[in-house]
Amino acid sequence: MSNPPTLTTARLILKPLVVEHADDYEKNFADYEVVRFLSDQVPWPYPEGGARWFIENVILPVQGETRWAWGIFLKSEPEECVGAVDLWRDGVPEHRGFWLAHRHWGNGYMAEACDAVTDYAFEQLGFEELIFSNALGNSRSARIKEKAGAEPIGTRPAGFVDPQFTTSQLWRLTRVAWSSAKSSAP
Repeated sequence: MSNPPTLTTARLILKPLVVEHADDYEKNFADYEVVRFLSDQVPWPYPEGGARWFIENVILPVQGETRWAWGIFLKSEPEECVGAVDLWRDGVPEHRGFWLAHRHWGNGYMAEACDAVTDYAFEQLGFEELIFSNALGNSRSARIKEKAGAEPIGTRPAGFVDPQFTTSQLWRLTRVAWSSAKSSAP
């Protein structure tokens, strides 16, 4: 097992998640606006110590083997974990999840972070396609997928932290579509 590499973008540093990130992770994650569109597997209200437990028991045992998880850090604030992107080999059916502190929404950070992780998945890990999902009605998440070149492939029933959402929208991004989207990006 080896940690994934640190990834950098124009404005972000994506560091492999470690236990030392748990306090910032939890502080920024335990916000209903952040978690409401996530799977109902996420406990709500979010328990104290939940981030530490998640990192220690879900991420670290397989980090660098079948799962790769990064904390998101702004280059302008490199000490605080303000979000995460998680990639896993065995789709359920999706292969990636993400979240970002509410105060940073609308700045393009998540698209930037996802692009770096998608590039790593295709170029370094050899994925041929990635399946993504989001709560039907989560237009911000859908937009990130559209901008990356993913195509919607259907819906399925799903549970979310916010019970008003009951359907998951599925997307597929192939290596070819990703390459095309990257080459046509401004």
